[in-house]
Amino acid sequence: MPKILQLSTHVANLIAAGEVVERPASVVKELLENAVDAGASKVTVEIRNGGMTFLRVTDNGCGMGAEDAKTAFLRHATSKLRCADDLSAISTMGFRGEALAAIASVSQVDLMTKTAGAICGVSLHLDAGNITEEEEAGCPDGTTIIIRNLFFNTPARMKFMKSDPVEGGKVAAAVQMQALAHPEVAFTFIRDGKQTLQTPGNGDLGAAVYCVYGRDSAKFVEVSSRWEGYSLRGFVSKPTDARPSRSLQTFFVNGRPVKSRLLIQALEEAYRNQIMVGKFPACVLHLSLPANAVDVNVHPAKTEVKFLSEKSAFDCVHYGVLSALNRTPDRPQIQLKTSGAAPLDPMVDTPKSRSVPVAQNSAVSRQVPTKKDDFFQTMTAEQYRQFASAAVSAPKPNPTAAKAAAQAVQSEMPHAEVHEPVAIPRPTVRPVLVIPEDPEADVLTRSSEAKSVPSAAESCAKQEVICQNQPEAQQTFSMPEAAQEELPMPKAAPWRLVGELYRSYVIVEQGDNAFLIDKHAAHERILFEKFRANPQEIVSQTLLTPVPVRLRPDAAQQLLSRTDLLDQLGFEIDEFGENTVLVRRIPMDLAEGDTADALMQMADDLLSGRGADTNTVRDELLHTMACKAAIKAGWVTDEKELLALVNQIMTREDLKYCPHGRPICTTLSKHQLEHQFKRS
Repeated sequence: MPKILQLSTHVANLIAAGEVVERPASVVKELLENAVDAGASKVTVEIRNGGMTFLRVTDNGCGMGAEDAKTAFLRHATSKLRCADDLSAISTMGFRGEALAAIASVSQVDLMTKTAGAICGVSLHLDAGNITEEEEAGCPDGTTIIIRNLFFNTPARMKFMKSDPVEGGKVAAAVQMQALAHPEVAFTFIRDGKQTLQTPGNGDLGAAVYCVYGRDSAKFVEVSSRWEGYSLRGFVSKPTDARPSRSLQTFFVNGRPVKSRLLIQALEEAYRNQIMVGKFPACVLHLSLPANAVDVNVHPAKTEVKFLSEKSAFDCVHYGVLSALNRTPDRPQIQLKTSGAAPLDPMVDTPKSRSVPVAQNSAVSRQVPTKKDDFFQTMTAEQYRQFASAAVSAPKPNPTAAKAAAQAVQSEMPHAEVHEPVAIPRPTVRPVLVIPEDPEADVLTRSSEAKSVPSAAESCAKQEVICQNQPEAQQTFSMPEAAQEELPMPKAAPWRLVGELYRSYVIVEQGDNAFLIDKHAAHERILFEKFRANPQEIVSQTLLTPVPVRLRPDAAQQLLSRTDLLDQLGFEIDEFGENTVLVRRIPMDLAEGDTADALMQMADDLLSGRGADTNTVRDELLHTMACKAAIKAGWVTDEKELLALVNQIMTREDLKYCPHGRPICTTLSKHQLEHQFKRS
């Protein structure tokens, strides 16, 4: 075995540099933290060539004297600690005393610094950590440090550096991080002679967020809360503005940027049942707590922390974000594509060669006809004869019956508009959407009972026209007479039900806004909230014939090992051999045909570790039950059912997203619509 030797100071500094200095962005982070600790209110960062050849940080902090300036480049030299007890309550950004020594060991450094009241400052030049020049200098109060030729003496490290644009982008991200961490400091960033960031330094976190994220910051929700001596402030994104990754999740603990699984879990737990799978919230959150309640001395780069009370930190973030989301309405604006005006065709009042989108966010578009008879010009003689024959043989409305029906409906719903209906027979037996008899229970539930539609409602023009040969997939929902009589509808609602689009989206008008409500998502959320509000065990039903469900080997064994949890959720299963379980009992609100899907979902949750939290598994089951029990897009829905659904959405602020995170309601303003028609 080779003889053990003590490493030289230079080699030790190079090893420390490997831990602290990974790239130019690491240098900027350390120097900015030193500037903040020095009490600076203004800091300027300038780089060239990604920071590899030139990097300058200037601050107006307290500065250093000549002796302190030389001592600062020694390893483990710091002004922020005096004894071991100080490690238990660290309140400064830097404290290890390794940053300057590590940086200087792999670069060429020029330092100019001056304390307030001193006649002149001091200038130092270091080469690979050794002071080669020292002299007095005239300079302003504060410190300016210039780093040149980073890693010039460690070519092995140099070859791992990326291109200048990539390294410059990482430096910009480091400056932005410090600007968000310390909104009380005015940061300026100059990259290759161009200023790319400037913050006001007025202490307003919102102003700093705007400088970093621009207009996207207007979509954020402000968070402010206190929890058992902990405080939380910052901004989070709305569930509808979720991102495909966690790259925009930024956490600060006592002003220090940190990476913490605990805080990530607390944040995302607040979004549970409100955000789509595979999407993640964005945030800028500052958690403040006593200095002795957190240990920041667990990582060389000080990016990880440990909490004395993890539960308190988790709860502060979780309930603070959840409260902010619950207070904030979220009805996203419909985004309409705007295009330049085109010349008008004198034959028709429509812009020439202008495409009109078929649907929002659709790449398919249709051309606007330039003449009124273009439709008929594209028809053959045989097609025109068929068209004319169908028009002649179409059923004619009954004026007498229509008038009587209109009067009956108008007397029941004065606010509804009634038009001439087309009398076509309806099916008499179908599933029913039932409104609970309890007037305080303002949720919609499904019932398996069937009932005929009242004759007056059959003739209502608001009812959709259903052909006798309607496919079975298009089911129709109606309401029993008792529920129709007991349903408490507002007599003077501030909104008006306009109608239904594509048998999927309900259109509501209120003031200068129109709202489009996804009826399936809305009903699904209503049912989910109803199921979850019941803290008791889920009511189950015993199957007359047990259902066999074949699973993966690991999934089957996982379910069989957690029969206690399944029993709480309303399931009873037995082993059936060959990776198959026999289901004897299922929740009352779960259809028998959905049993296999529900069990597979629970098995996946248990295998992924989410089964440790019973509430999470229960919520996932309730997702499935609510989704399967809710009315579906494309199903025909009676007007009174739509009114009951709309009444829930328009009067309850907590109904904003379906359990899978899709928005329930979107907004189309009058101004947007007028702009599309060139009226504004």
